[in-house]
Amino acid sequence: MAHVKSKMTIMRVIVQRVKSSQVTVNGEIVGKIGRGLNLLVGIADTDTDAELDWMVRKCLELRLFPDAAGGDRWQKSVQEIGGELLVVSQFTLYGDCRKGRRPSFDRSANPSHAEELYNSFVNKLKNSGLLVETGKFGAMMQVNIENDGPVTLILEREF
Repeated sequence: MAHVKSKMTIMRVIVQRVKSSQVTVNGEIVGKIGRGLNLLVGIADTDTDAELDWMVRKCLELRLFPDAAGGDRWQKSVQEIGGELLVVSQFTLYGDCRKGRRPSFDRSANPSHAEELYNSFVNKLKNSGLLVETGKFGAMMQVNIENDGPVTLILEREF
């Protein structure tokens, strides 16, 4: 019997194609976009710049939008349509609910490491020239998402 190497998942991003999206903290809008992508970002305890670079490229280059003719086929990336990005930190993407009645967040990065990588991820996205808005790291946020489609994908990188 061959030994099967288990894969470890690192960095998770929920990508949602949106008509609009906004984040509110304490009744104040802190980030707001029109057509583009809403990115819910979970940072794992094992994430490095290599994962950030891969994920940034994937988020910017995924063809999730129809062409100008408005067909059903996804021909264009968020970059190609000049779309906008709303990036929201979401450590709960690493909630493990397999045991008990309360999620475990052991795989989530500690807050200081996660915030550093989250900010780096946002800055790398901003290098694209697109409008990039954010929530407030570590805050209790209300996220309003007007899904377009709806189109919702889970991006993970395994090694």
